[in-house]
Amino acid sequence: MTATRTTTPARGVDELIDLAAEAGRRLEGASAEQIVQWAAGTFGARFCVTSSFADAVLVHLVSRVAPGTEVVFLDTGLHFPETLRVRDRVVETLPVRVRSIRPRLTVGQQDGEHGPRLFSRAPDECCAIRKVEPLERALGDYDAWAAGLRRDESPTRANTPVVHFEASRGKVKVNPLADWNQADVDAYIARWDVPVNPLLRQGYGSVGCWPCTRRTTAGEDHRAGRWAMFDKTECGLHL
Repeated sequence: MTATRTTTPARGVDELIDLAAEAGRRLEGASAEQIVQWAAGTFGARFCVTSSFADAVLVHLVSRVAPGTEVVFLDTGLHFPETLRVRDRVVETLPVRVRSIRPRLTVGQQDGEHGPRLFSRAPDECCAIRKVEPLERALGDYDAWAAGLRRDESPTRANTPVVHFEASRGKVKVNPLADWNQADVDAYIARWDVPVNPLLRQGYGSVGCWPCTRRTTAGEDHRAGRWAMFDKTECGLHL
């Protein structure tokens, strides 16, 4: 089951709204492969997948269904080395094109303009500079994008739809793994020998930038180790 990537003209907002609403109803309960096949077949080169490279499950799945799909990676300048090694392995081994998108400011320039360690004082502002703005810039080339969100990850993601229209961005957002649980992820990794960030086996439930990520303890949800000193559970990419 491989979707053919085509050059597709940009669609208007009304058409995107209708496409997302119809697909969201029809694809609820469909397999992740079927959801990706719909997105790649509908949007062609105007569809991309995003990945933080905590693992490469979604990227691997998309590479099987729609080889050549572009993968957007937000290179914040604050990633663990292990994360960058997963990205590099994907570049070397999977038939996708990884685009590493950097913030407009280096970490040093950000320190100069906003003061050092902005992440420890105003994490929302840091995320806006190093993640949200780069994603907005990257998504200008696409009508639809896929993320690896799962409903079981945290209460804030419990109602994640498989397909919906993001009014704030004017894009169709696709969540092929929304209905998966950790057992599904583990089974897919084992079957396909998918690259995985080793930090996930060292007590990290979720991996983000190193200053704002800690290990989790038994009973905590997957994202409890993110921004643990703040009342914050999302970086702003998926709000």
